Amino acid sequence: MVYALVVAGAIVVVLGLFLIVTYNGLVSRRNQVKNGWAQIDVQLKRRHDLIPNLVNAVRGYMDFEQRVLDRVTSARAAAIAAGDNVAQRSAAENQLTSALRSVFAVSEAYPELRASENMQQLQEELSSTENRVAYSRQHYNDAVMAYNTARETFPAVLVSTPLGFGPAELYQLDAAAPERAVPEVRF
Repeated sequence: MVYALVVAGAIVVVLGLFLIVTYNGLVSRRNQVKNGWAQIDVQLKRRHDLIPNLVNAVRGYMDFEQRVLDRVTSARAAAIAAGDNVAQRSAAENQLTSALRSVFAVSEAYPELRASENMQQLQEELSSTENRVAYSRQHYNDAVMAYNTARETFPAVLVSTPLGFGPAELYQLDAAAPERAVPEVRF
């Protein structure tokens, strides 16, 4: 009888320790995902703050290209409005990236705009910010992968969903976006 109580007690202790360790590990990984998203958000806000300056810098040179500037402005507003929904934010940011690319493509037709020190500085700032976004996105996606793997592997899968640990979404680029296209090389 004493032996059975000791075994039962040991099983309860082991199960309790398992729940504690699993819960704490999942909380830690979920917090890493949240931190990764916060880092992306910081960089995207930095980009959003640069865009009005870019629009103002090119407006004087590109009066008849107003639709291009309007597209950037509305894409920026949509990206800000998307909030923390990863899928919506990703789609909105892809649209904003496309709109910014069109501004830079159109600006090629204006040599005085390309030569403008302000324009060059803004392009450099946006390029630097894009690099930071890419790094933050990679960090976030790594954290999401680690979290999702931890919550889906045995034996954690037995308790992750009942304890409220749902899956996290990856921050993805649009597969059809120009930056993802394979370059064509001709000789």
